[in-house]
Amino acid sequence: MFKSGLLALMLAVLVYTVTPSAIAQDNGSNDQQSQMAPMGHGHGHWDPQQRTDMLTKRLNLTADQQAKVLDIYKSDQSQMESLRSDSSLSRDQRHEKMMDIHKASDEQIRALLDPDQQKKWDEMQAHHHEGMQHENGQAPPAQPQQ
Repeated sequence: MFKSGLLALMLAVLVYTVTPSAIAQDNGSNDQQSQMAPMGHGHGHWDPQQRTDMLTKRLNLTADQQAKVLDIYKSDQSQMESLRSDSSLSRDQRHEKMMDIHKASDEQIRALLDPDQQKKWDEMQAHHHEGMQHENGQAPPAQPQQ
């Protein structure tokens, strides 16, 4: 149970931060504030259009894919805003729901992609996951010994 919770937490961090990191890398700029909308408490969220533009550039999305990805990101943003204002949930519950929203959005986006795009998407996700572990001073998860 603990391992699955830890894995879910790591996945949420990965998913929530994959796009911002990729945008910063694409722009070659350390001025991330110009790309983020302030959320307070040192957090920010990424504009759905910026996220869509980044994926379009990286994955060569078609116009149809772009429209669908933008809708997914807008829905994601709306759900997150609602969740942030829901004071009936504990911090852990809110975090878990956020992870679920990001996971669902990523799955929806991945389903829209062709096989080549999916491969690039998976590489982006894996690369970002590794970068987040390095930034946080964490070692990759230990493999269970048998």
